[in-house]
Formats: sequence, C-alpha cells, structure tokens
Amino acid sequence: MPRLLFSYLFKRVGFGVLVVQLALSVPVVLSYLLYQLPPAAVRGGLVIPALVGITPTVAYVTLPMAVGVATALEFSRMASEGMIAVLYALRLSAWSICRPALTLAAGIVVLGYALANFIAPHYATNMQDVLNVVRNSLNHRMLDAAHFYTFDNGVKTLYIERWVTPDLAANLFVRQLSIEKMQEETITAARAEFRRNESGVIVALSNGSIQTRSLSSGDVRIANFDEYAMALPMQGSGGLPDRGWRGVYELSAGAFLANYESAKGDPRQLGEWRAEAAKRFGVPALALAHTLLAMALVLSFGNITGRRGAGGSLIIIAIPAAHIAFLVGLESLLRISGFFFLLLAGLALAEVGVSVWLIARLNRSAAPARLSAAYGAPQSDGYASPLA
Repeated sequence: MPRLLFSYLFKRVGFGVLVVQLALSVPVVLSYLLYQLPPAAVRGGLVIPALVGITPTVAYVTLPMAVGVATALEFSRMASEGMIAVLYALRLSAWSICRPALTLAAGIVVLGYALANFIAPHYATNMQDVLNVVRNSLNHRMLDAAHFYTFDNGVKTLYIERWVTPDLAANLFVRQLSIEKMQEETITAARAEFRRNESGVIVALSNGSIQTRSLSSGDVRIANFDEYAMALPMQGSGGLPDRGWRGVYELSAGAFLANYESAKGDPRQLGEWRAEAAKRFGVPALALAHTLLAMALVLSFGNITGRRGAGGSLIIIAIPAAHIAFLVGLESLLRISGFFFLLLAGLALAEVGVSVWLIARLNRSAAPARLSAAYGAPQSDGYASPLA
C-alpha cells in the first residue's frame, strides 16, 4: 500500500477511535459518579479526585470496543462510497487494505496494557479513598443537618441542627465514650466552626456545656464553657484519609502477580483476583480481535459496490455485543470458577480465527486468476460477437 494512502486510512481510523472513545467513556464515567457520589460530594470537593480515579479504568475497558466500532464505521463508509472497490481495482489485497487499522489496533493494545497494569491501578486509589470518605461521612461539608452520624466504630456520635455556612454550624451535639477513662461525655454547643488541618478536622465550639458521666460509679459532672476545641477523625487539608487496606485493583503489575499466593487461601479473594487478571491481561488484547472482526464482516458481507445496504448497522452492532459479552463473562463466570477462563479464551481465539479466515478467503478469490487468463488468451482480429 502506498505510504500516503496508509497514512490517510490510519488517521481516519485513529480519529474515529478518539471520537468513539469519548462517546463511550464520558457517559460511563458520569453515570458511575452519579451512582456512587451523593450531591453533597460537590460541596466536599470530591468530584475531581473521583473523576481522576475512575477515568483510566473506564478508558482501558472501553478502548477495545472503541477501536472495533471506529474500524467498522470507517470501513462501512469506504464501502458505501465505493472506495473499497477502487482499492481492489488498484490490485491491493485485503490484507493491504486492513494494514492501517491493524497497525493502529496493535498500538492501542500496548496502550491498553499500560493503562490496565500501571496507570489505572495508581489512580484507582483516589476513587477508593473518595468512596471511603462518602461511606463513612469523613468530610464535614457532606454532613446533613438534623441527622445523627457515628465515627470511630460508634465511639463518637455527632448531630447538627442546621448549617449557617459550609464550615459553620449552629446547635451541635456530640456524644463520645472513653474506654480508658471509663466515662461518657455529652457536649452541646450553640456554635461550631469546622477547621481543617493536615491530619484531620478541629471543631471550635462556643457557648456550650460538657456533661461527664462515669461508667463505673454513675457520677455526673456538668461544666459550661465559652470556647472549647475537639478533634474529629475526618478529611483534613493534607489529603484524603487513609483506609488501612488496598484492593487488588490498586496493585501495579508486579505486586498484583505476587498477590496470587495470598489470594489462594480465600475463595472470594481468589475469584476477585481471577476477574481482575482477566481484565488486565485479556481486555486490552480484544482491541486487535475486535478490529479484525469489524474488517472481516465489512469486507465479506458488506456492500462494496457503493450502494448502502441494511447489513451495515448489524455489523457495527456486532462489536459492542461481543465486547459486552466478554466483560459480563469475565466479571461473573471467573468469580465462580477458573475453568471458565478456557471458555472465554476459546471464544476470543475463535473470534480472531474466524476473522482471519474470512479476510484470507478474500485473497484467494478466483477472479484475479480468470482476469489474468483472459489477458493471456490469444487476441482475435475480428469484431466482437453480437450479444445473444
């Protein structure tokens, strides 16, 4: 294939991949954030960390579908405009026509592996930290008025009557237990200002009282105060709070493979490890398989004469259907048993094998041989015979 034509087709398919990838990723990311984050997360400034945390994972999962759909769209356009027929007329083989898209798909496979094994695990920590803050109410700007919140495994209970500003509350109630001192404290304040420091949140209380009750003797002491400060285990200015645990989806490639030994002892953890391994090492390679399938279907069953047919839409739909089937299978079946890996791998290889066979069959067409034979036949010096 001439270099200029190769560059043209490569850029056309590459631009299509970019457009389809954005069209697929943006709705998935937004729907996930809307499902996982409450409206108060906007006040807490958690949307940006969550967006950064989830985008690389969505990108490498949807990239194979994007390159397959973009290839199907571009080849369908070429077929409907008669461009593929022109390329055949230039005596280009089917593999030559497929080479630009295959080169792009190979590069996307490498990019997918980099995203799946290094970039996405690194940023997935941000998303899990955000979910930890949301599920445990560790951001004071996410606290709703007239609602009880517990912290430190129920040791502290917090209640706010109403918010004056995002950091200033009116009529605060705190109940906390101290096992070391064997006492219970009930704190009320007319005004509470939440101030973040590097490690957490300091609450400056004004015009309140502290009631202390001994758990052993039952004695009660009450003291009033004008100003009082207490610490809360919430998100500070230094970053999101530590969780104390890490999931397998947060481990880089080396640490993830080393984690297999510890995951074998627990069937649930082993199933999660298998599903994550299939996503990391299997999903990026689907970019090449889906690209081959898209080109094979269009070249074999599409209308390359320049007239639009009804089969073009079905060919384009086949790529998302195949990709979604693989994702559902590896997320559900591999958590049940590792033997389903053989089934999924067999289906992926079958997709590649059938696609290669369809494209190779086009190169073995008998038409060029008959054309060559016609050119080699002895020429007649008479006029052409009339049509019957």
